[in-house]
Amino acid sequence: MAQGSEERSPHTPGGPRAPHPVHTVDSAPAASTDALKQLESTFGKVLNIHGGMAHSPAVLLSYAALGDVIAEHATLDGKTREAIALAVGAEDECTYCQSAHTGGGKAAGFSDEEMVNIRRGKADDAELDALLRLARDYTAQVGHTSDAAWQDAIDAGWSDEQLTELSVHVTLNLFTNYFNHHVHTELDVPEAPAL
Repeated sequence: MAQGSEERSPHTPGGPRAPHPVHTVDSAPAASTDALKQLESTFGKVLNIHGGMAHSPAVLLSYAALGDVIAEHATLDGKTREAIALAVGAEDECTYCQSAHTGGGKAAGFSDEEMVNIRRGKADDAELDALLRLARDYTAQVGHTSDAAWQDAIDAGWSDEQLTELSVHVTLNLFTNYFNHHVHTELDVPEAPAL
């Protein structure tokens, strides 16, 4: 089921309302156009999340800028970043991001079973599992990670630099998860397998 399509009472967070309308490159505000064109080129189409963000150049340009900084300076590889996105999306119950990053995870080399396990909270690889435990702590505990989770990640082989960098990857995913919850982004990618 697409995020935002569930029936909710008016007192439930996100209440019942239609998904947020999305912009195309041609209809977007001028300040959003260049970033939207670049994202369209990267993903092969304007995804609903990006078309929704385009309503506010501040939102779309912040998202694009953070992605650019990560692309230029991140030490964690793309496969690890997809795993983080899947873990955070599952923790936040974001259907859109779990679905989009299932596609990204396949492209990065994960099997369907590995991605379902990551979303369920247990990566097959012990080193990755330790990092994802810390990412889930960060997400669920509003940034308050446990000393035990941090030490387990260090013991698994992650560096202080990588564990510090984890914060930007989790934050980018929190940004997109919360955005999708906020505007009820309609699913326009294949839905992730049910857990």
